Amino acid sequence: MPPVPDHDYERLAKRAKRRRAELGLALNDSNAQTAGTSKGTWQRVEKGLPIRETNYVKIDGLLQWAPGSCMRILEGGEPIPVEEISGNPDGQKSPVPPEVLDAEARDVVQLALIATATGTSAEEIREMSERVVRDLRERGLI
Repeated sequence: MPPVPDHDYERLAKRAKRRRAELGLALNDSNAQTAGTSKGTWQRVEKGLPIRETNYVKIDGLLQWAPGSCMRILEGGEPIPVEEISGNPDGQKSPVPPEVLDAEARDVVQLALIATATGTSAEEIREMSERVVRDLRERGLI
């Protein structure tokens, strides 16, 4: 897998190792499987090697960071520890405004449905995307 330019994999490796030590986590199959990934994927991160972007959110979960934290580190930002989120009175997990998250989620659902669901009306697509946004919000994901 070729590295993506402008991503600092070594920076993420250092932060991930430090966070794992803070949490007292062993780099083993059991911990990796709990997060839905493999020990090999976790090891790649700690060696400063790229992994699939979809797997970074699993590493976020392992390290008790908010989703998107690994990507933030790769791009020069800081992770958001889950304990900081739990102290947030409005419960928002992202620095992105809720209305922007809602709009982005709706767009993603609509594009997915347009691409895959033949015979679905525009109104059905709108209703489904609204339902997905509502469900995601109720589950605290956005």
